[in-house]
Amino acid sequence: MNDIFYFGENHLRFVFQNEPRQITKPIQLKLPNQNQNQNQNENQNQNENQNQNQNQNQNQNQNQNQNQNQNQNQNQNQNKNQNKNQNQNENQNENQNQIENQNKNQNQNKNQNKNQNQNQNQNQIENENQNENQNQNQNQNQNQIQNQNQIENQNQNQNQNQNQNKNQNKNQNQNQNQNQIENENQNQNQNQNQNQIENENENQNQNQNEKQNQNQNQNQNQNQIENENENENENEKQIKQIASSYLGTIFLFENGKAIKYLKDSSQKPHKIEIKKIQKITSNFQNVAILTIEGNVFAKGRNVNPNNTNEFINISSLIEDINDRIIEDIISSYNAFYLLTLNQNAYGIGSNYNGQLGFDSETLPKTEKPILMMKNVSKIFTGIASIHVFLLNSNQELFGCGDNYYGQLGLRESVRESRKIQKLTKIQNIPKGKIIDIQCGSDHSIMLIENEDENENENPKRKLYSCGKYGANGLGKNENTYEFTQIKSSLFENDYILEISCGNYHTLILTSNSKLIGFGGNSWSQLGNGDTKDQSIPIQIELPKLRFNEDISKYHIYCGHWNSSFLYYSPFLSSFSNLEEDLIKLFRKKEFCDISFKTEDGEIIEAHKLILKYRLKDQNQIEKLQEIISKKSIKESNQIFEMIYSNNSKINPKLYSEIKEIINSNEKIEETIKRIYLNENENEKDFIIERKEKQYKFPKLILIMRSELYRGMFLSVTNDTSNKVTDYSELSNKSFQLFEYWIYSNQIKDEIEITQEIIEEIKIGIDYFQLNQTYPNLFDLLINKFNNQN
Repeated sequence: MNDIFYFGENHLRFVFQNEPRQITKPIQLKLPNQNQNQNQNENQNQNENQNQNQNQNQNQNQNQNQNQNQNQNQNQNQNKNQNKNQNQNENQNENQNQIENQNKNQNQNKNQNKNQNQNQNQNQIENENQNENQNQNQNQNQNQIQNQNQIENQNQNQNQNQNQNKNQNKNQNQNQNQNQIENENQNQNQNQNQNQIENENENQNQNQNEKQNQNQNQNQNQNQIENENENENENEKQIKQIASSYLGTIFLFENGKAIKYLKDSSQKPHKIEIKKIQKITSNFQNVAILTIEGNVFAKGRNVNPNNTNEFINISSLIEDINDRIIEDIISSYNAFYLLTLNQNAYGIGSNYNGQLGFDSETLPKTEKPILMMKNVSKIFTGIASIHVFLLNSNQELFGCGDNYYGQLGLRESVRESRKIQKLTKIQNIPKGKIIDIQCGSDHSIMLIENEDENENENPKRKLYSCGKYGANGLGKNENTYEFTQIKSSLFENDYILEISCGNYHTLILTSNSKLIGFGGNSWSQLGNGDTKDQSIPIQIELPKLRFNEDISKYHIYCGHWNSSFLYYSPFLSSFSNLEEDLIKLFRKKEFCDISFKTEDGEIIEAHKLILKYRLKDQNQIEKLQEIISKKSIKESNQIFEMIYSNNSKINPKLYSEIKEIINSNEKIEETIKRIYLNENENEKDFIIERKEKQYKFPKLILIMRSELYRGMFLSVTNDTSNKVTDYSELSNKSFQLFEYWIYSNQIKDEIEITQEIIEEIKIGIDYFQLNQTYPNLFDLLINKFNNQN
């Protein structure tokens, strides 16, 4: 958890509910756990889902039982129908046999009658022949005719009976066939229904199995989410940055997420929907966010008046599509300033006082970024200011905007107009390197590092100011129109680490653990216990600091009428990804030692050490020089981003041109590990002394991976430093384990993990604030320890 102290106007009513409207001295700020309610809701939803799944399973079991009962009933009905059909067939066969027997009997009776008639006729004929011989022929003829007629009648009767029997048989066969067809259709329908039921049962079983698998996956996902939430809980304890404005206060966490507390509101904070945030800034009624990908999202009436609650990608509105990767964002009172990767400065928002460098009558405001100046290295302004400074690569300073009290340091322009509506070069700048300029509403504070000091000593830093009296820290009752040195015994022999300005007040942090302030104090924003304004610097009493021995890792943030004092010191970079760290190293242009000239005359800087290992051999640097000389600044930047990230998707066509000269098959992690393991003493240019032993490391990678060392190189000590003493209580084995992990994200194989080392690493993780951001180190240790045993 960070050490955060807050004082001044109480904007955080939700956090400081029992505190007065004015917080006169620094008090520790502890944000509520934002994920607790969310986790409770998720647990409640999880229980509801489990109950729903149980009910679904019960319903499925009931449906299965019902289907089984239906199948049994259908089978019984089917058997009954089959028996019924068999009985019908048997009855039909019996009827058929009876009909056939009747026909046979009828035919037999007919034949008997026929024979009897024939015998009778025979006897009659004989008698007639005997008695009436004379009429024999006639009688015979008559009898023959009669017999013939009788025979024909009998034949007709027989034919009729036969036809009748045939028709009956035909009808019976037809009936039998019809019954058979109906029975077959019934059987087919029953079989089809049976198959359909079986298929439905199979589908239900499959669906049940799928749902069970889905439930298992949901449980696994739920466990994964819970683990991620645990990590998120830890990450959201580590605050990386604070941005305060009239509307409220925004906290940026180490995990790249942010929340916003509304001013004077007892409502819970709401989360910012943008992810992977690198920096946040806010002004009067607007918020802007810089993501790790280099996009800027903003909302508010100055950038999107039609919908002030919707974030829009303002970097995508830059006309030059080759200039849309943003390196930094800075906020003034009612405008935002964007510094691109190509070192161009853009402005968006209000131009009422010419603070965008254009005539305010022609362009009073703009809702899309407009180009202000090229070849810009830094932009300086403040959340309460209506003026801005731009510093180019030649250390030339330009300014524009409000100059009513001389806050731009332009004496001559005050007589002409309070509005400087075009970028104007600032003359009479103090000798030295401009480290920072912080701007209030009516004053400006400049931090200069002198370059004429003894090379064997650390450089000295001095403060200069201009603008409205009372706020400028000079103790005079008159405005100052040129940058004038602020002299004070409080920091005369101290190294000034940081400066920050609110509306009318200024805070200074020195290397000797001093917090100093001056200017407006109506809301106790100086934290000295009263509300009296201070025209000269005073020392602010600090609470007992947890990390007092490392004051360089504390940062100061001034709101309009309040102040924050934050400890932030991640041991590694924000997202613990070697590839992201390397690409950020290229974009920040820190410690570059080789340059390339593009086709359009622009200069791109890089690092010899990185190119040596990313290219296939040293001779390929000349080949790369040749390629860059034929490419535009945009294409050249893309080439270097592909070299530093091994990401061919940035521009596949360009990647095909450089593929033959780079180690395209090697992951960035392996490249960094090779640099670390290399025994070349010339490349191990940084020494850490600890416990009478020296450890040598490549300085560039240590800077890239460690905010701790980067802070020392860029502020407390000279950039040329190559040695530092480590006073931590870690044993040498634990120290080696930490350093190897910095370069590889792995545990060194030859180090045996013991219970003592694990306990020591626990202390080290807490000391370096690793437990909030990088819990995987301890997990790796435990896994290796378990495998050893």
